[in-house]
Order: sequence, then structure tokens, then C-alpha cells
Amino acid sequence: MESMITPEVVPMIQLNFDKSADGLLPAIVQEYASGQVLMLAYINKLAWQKTLETGKAHYWSRSRNSLWLKGESSGHVQLIREILIDCDDDTVIYQVEQLGGAACHTGHKSCFFRRVQGQSLVIEGKRIFDPLKVYGK
Repeated sequence: MESMITPEVVPMIQLNFDKSADGLLPAIVQEYASGQVLMLAYINKLAWQKTLETGKAHYWSRSRNSLWLKGESSGHVQLIREILIDCDDDTVIYQVEQLGGAACHTGHKSCFFRRVQGQSLVIEGKRIFDPLKVYGK
């Protein structure tokens, strides 16, 4: 009979936001059920705290220079199912339930919908929504 190994539980760490000059750390986002990579975004201390408080993925928008709740415009919210932290405390993986079926602002399920094939890009899958109808631009 195999013995059951109990996982080690340690106190919550503080992410190392000081490693980055702008205080931003990468957040890799995966679909919880399939493991598919949906997107890469950035978090700062505020986005990290809001994510932990609400259970919904929050990020720091570099283009708008503001806090961003994923899905606040589209309704395609990301519910946190699990968070993994790397050994250096400077990168996270959010494993999420993606509401609405699409994580990408282009309407695709994943932001990684283009595959390099020789000197060309091949589009994987079809759009789930029309960004013009959702965002009006």
C-alpha cells in the first residue's frame, strides 16, 4: 500500500514586485479545465490584491495605465480557480474559468490564435465574438 503524501503548506508569500523597474509582474493565464494558455498580462500590487479579494482576475493595463478587471467591458470575466507562483516569486499563473468563452479582445478564445508555419501565420479557430459589437471600435 502506497503512503499518502501530504502537501506542505507554508504561509502566504509576498510577490517580489521590486524585481521589475515598473513594479509589474507577468501573469500567464490558462483555462483551468483544459490547460490552454489564454493570454499573458501584467499585475501590480493593486491588481494582485484585488484578484485575491474578489476571486476575479485583475490586471494592470500598460496602455491605459490603470487597474483593469478582465471582462469589465465585454462581460468575459475570468474567475480564478487556482493560482500558481514561480520559485522566484515574480511570475504567476492564473488558472481561470473564462466566462463568455473568449479571453482575447480580438474575439478569439486565446490571444495565441496564430501559429507560425514557415514564413506565414495560420489562424487557429474562429472568432467567438465580434469585437466591433462588443467594444464599439
